[in-house]
Amino acid sequence: MRLLLLGGTLFLGRHLVEAAGARGHHVTLFHRGRTNPQLFPDAEHLLGDRDGGLEALGGGRWDAVIDTSGYLPRVVRAAAERMAVAAAHYTFISSISVYAEPQPGLDESAAVATIDSDHLEGVTGESYGALKALCERAVESAFPGRALLVRPGLLVGPHDPTDRFTWWVRRIARGGEVLAPGDPGAQVQLIDARDLAAWVVAMVERGEAGVFNATGPPARLTLGRALETCREVSGSDARFTWIDEAFLLERGVQPWSELPLWVPRADAAFLQVDCRRAWSAGLRFRALEQTARDTLEWDRDTPLAGRPEKPGVSFPAGMDPEREAGLLREWHARPVSGRA
Repeated sequence: MRLLLLGGTLFLGRHLVEAAGARGHHVTLFHRGRTNPQLFPDAEHLLGDRDGGLEALGGGRWDAVIDTSGYLPRVVRAAAERMAVAAAHYTFISSISVYAEPQPGLDESAAVATIDSDHLEGVTGESYGALKALCERAVESAFPGRALLVRPGLLVGPHDPTDRFTWWVRRIARGGEVLAPGDPGAQVQLIDARDLAAWVVAMVERGEAGVFNATGPPARLTLGRALETCREVSGSDARFTWIDEAFLLERGVQPWSELPLWVPRADAAFLQVDCRRAWSAGLRFRALEQTARDTLEWDRDTPLAGRPEKPGVSFPAGMDPEREAGLLREWHARPVSGRA
């Protein structure tokens, strides 16, 4: 197949290129030449800007387009409408953040978020999901019956620019007392970007269309198990001190960004999405041990300075060591009923 990737040099995009190349597909990358431009020297590179600079696409023809870099509806609409006569199939990488009111076990039929037209140009944490939902609509309009809309959860693994999972692997490898947030039995969902990439390429090969939540794993994963896996893989002497979420929230600790993987109980549905449709369509997961091990190895070999950022994502995630130490001291010093 001839595949066109809009993006392709950042995190999921680079894994998609590798997955497609491994299956013998011819890959063209359309990008600005700013992020990792040295990658994939054997692939075809078209330089341009999808925001008003699509000329490099010219009169090209492709079997399918995979869009990993769409955030603003008008920008996605322009690319999708241009590709409607140049490609047979369009995959858009969206997000489970599109849902208006997450509930435990929600599936692809749940209502998506909406946004006022005055806020369609800025990607923020508050607008991200609703903008992605409008991007989906633009793709469906240009490719009716020929659009694959993928809604991933937390993407993890090597080359992750957000540092969300990577921060835990790094912090736990350092050892010592580790602040662990909330309930160790709380469910978490995540997916190795390499697994998502392999599945997306397979779905494109089959010409699959429709909407798919894409996170996991199918077997229930808890926050405690995820952190313990990081400890086992690193071989560190880390010991976890589980701190009540009310204590953390009272002190202004930011869930998800300052302590990744943790969301308060009120927002727990965000990590309890029904992904059975994707699992039935062949989405598979490598062992979390492998993801943690590969992530730790990549992190140790790749300096933080100079890592690319992702639009709409606070970077880097994770808590400052001094703040963590201070919170642990305060937690141990708190008055506890019945304690002498």
